[in-house]
Amino acid sequence: MLAPAANAADVTGVAFVHGTGQQTNAYQDYWKPQMVDSVRQGLSNPANYTVINCDFEQYMWDSRAAGCLAGQLTSFINQRGITRLIVVTHSNGGNVMRWIMSNPTWDSRYPAIIDKVVRVNALAPSSAGTPLADAVMNGNVFEQSLGWLLGYKSDAVRMQQESWMAVYNGQYLYGTSGRPGLPRTFRSVVGSDVESAIWDSDSYCGGYAENVGLETTQNWLDDCSDGFLECSSQSAAGSVWFVDKSRTRDREPLSHNQSRRACFRLDTILRSDMQQ
Repeated sequence: MLAPAANAADVTGVAFVHGTGQQTNAYQDYWKPQMVDSVRQGLSNPANYTVINCDFEQYMWDSRAAGCLAGQLTSFINQRGITRLIVVTHSNGGNVMRWIMSNPTWDSRYPAIIDKVVRVNALAPSSAGTPLADAVMNGNVFEQSLGWLLGYKSDAVRMQQESWMAVYNGQYLYGTSGRPGLPRTFRSVVGSDVESAIWDSDSYCGGYAENVGLETTQNWLDDCSDGFLECSSQSAAGSVWFVDKSRTRDREPLSHNQSRRACFRLDTILRSDMQQ
């Protein structure tokens, strides 16, 4: 379902929703100011933004995850008088947002949030999970190599195992094949590769060490992946807005870490979208 068309009286705002992990300062630690401040400049009033800080080490429906997200979105909407809300999610943040949109009777705050949402721009969403979550839960080498990205055997990691996400998608979440559509547009930006050549300056965007780690884990994934998620998982819910190389500067791929940073004009694409 599409949101109502904008009119002159509308107040548009943007919310940045982080991925797996417990955040207390996602503006500085997860997204970085360069990303957030660039994107929000596309708003008529750049002050109409919020950066979510929740405990996404929990199951998506947990009060510390979806409940926290609902509380912070509600406060933002009410305090700033937001009538049109654009939500930018990364990774597992897309699952938490999908939970809210798929289960409006779960929490009395959900319907008002859904009513204000224009669309969700889901950056590298883990909509169908990842085999690396299975590897972490099994306690093999990935538990150490992916600690910086996933954490260790949390409920959120357990939830993102492929077989578990298949159950959630089939019974509790909307937007995947054969399921009802989501009430608002949910569109993904798909990261398709990782580059970490030491001589290539592009390999340093988002953190060189992180990109090296993602290129290593990519060996256990499909050819099309961002080092953490296969393209099929990123594309499993809603629609695909674009695959990285089709719109990034110099057709650069977006690793899973780079898709939450101001890399290869991703921020300017998102900034332009604030005006739509």
